[in-house]
Amino acid sequence: MSNPQFDIIVFGATSFVGQILSRYLIEQYGLDSNVKWAIAGRSEGKLVSLKADLGAPAADLDIIIADASDDAQLAAMCAQTRTVISTVGPYALYGEPLVKACCEQGTHYCDLTGEVQWIREMIIKYEAQAKASGARIVHCCGFDSIPSDLGVFFLQQQAAQQFGAACPTVKMRVKAAKGGFSGGTAASLINVAKEAAADPALRKSLANPYSICPTDFRPSRRQHNVKSAEFDADFDAWTAPFVMGAINTRVVHRSNALQHAAYGEEFGYDEAVLTGTGLKGRAAALAVTAGMGGFLVASVIKPTRWALEKFVLPKPGEGPTPKAQREGFYDLRFVGISADGKLLRTKVTGDRDPGYGSTGKMLGEAAMCLTFDLDAATPGGFWTPASLFGHKIIERLEANAGLRFEVMESR
Repeated sequence: MSNPQFDIIVFGATSFVGQILSRYLIEQYGLDSNVKWAIAGRSEGKLVSLKADLGAPAADLDIIIADASDDAQLAAMCAQTRTVISTVGPYALYGEPLVKACCEQGTHYCDLTGEVQWIREMIIKYEAQAKASGARIVHCCGFDSIPSDLGVFFLQQQAAQQFGAACPTVKMRVKAAKGGFSGGTAASLINVAKEAAADPALRKSLANPYSICPTDFRPSRRQHNVKSAEFDADFDAWTAPFVMGAINTRVVHRSNALQHAAYGEEFGYDEAVLTGTGLKGRAAALAVTAGMGGFLVASVIKPTRWALEKFVLPKPGEGPTPKAQREGFYDLRFVGISADGKLLRTKVTGDRDPGYGSTGKMLGEAAMCLTFDLDAATPGGFWTPASLFGHKIIERLEANAGLRFEVMESR
């Protein structure tokens, strides 16, 4: 690691998100001497094809052959770079060998996983080794969970300026979003459902809002969890469960813990989707709840899971078209309530399909931040986007990636 050939290697570059990410890096950073990066994966043919698709600017882009299950190839890859970005999922099936290799060699790492059970397992197995080697491991650097994690960080920074203290209660509500679904995401969701159905201990862990926090951080506050249709007076609207809430809330709580309870020792946080007002809003909230419940039930029953995978869900490598990605967007609203009842409203918006067009850009900027923006004395370990990057990545996301962090109201 004293003089690696590359700054960044994109591992799984031919995956659906990997291709989006590679195109973003070419368009945003090129291949000049300021950023030395390469693409990696197990299929040389697919990597060559991707390089050709990226066009003339990628003529000098290096290709590295590495299989997710080959420890020697992964170790050789990690030895060549400061940072690895992984888009190879489901991570619970394919992700551990690369995390292990990075922790052993002191190579920094980021990914876009939303598989909280796998994150917890990696922390338990490898955090001590990451701290010893100096490897900084940052999961959840896509739509789950940068907008939520950095959205709460931004709100709390504003609360400190305006109220003199953090808000002990924060909510995030999805006001609007437009985006598609890829085969990789579908495979990850199906795998989590399968694992949870087979393991009662895992189900208990998944229900714990502090499951990925350090073991000595266990607040007594009972966390609210939007499980069905609810009316939210702070937004004057009906709400339904948010499919990413289960991972985002865990990441936000870990961020609070790693920042020495900067949001409060008994900080409360929950997420939901706004579905509208009146009877129409309530009906929409009930419909969303029923749809999510039906999907989860179908995912754990073998015949219906087979039908979903065969006829309904996209296959690995499939996902929204470039046009659909460009036309996508999201608008997340946050409200913070201070200890004395003051209200702070903020929002985070993105200009692309959240899970793909925007995630590719967020993941790229996370890798840039991880590689170039941190103090050399920053220790290794398993971090979150907010606890490691803070305002540095907000600046990058607003400058390059189409995100906006804004204060709407303070009273």
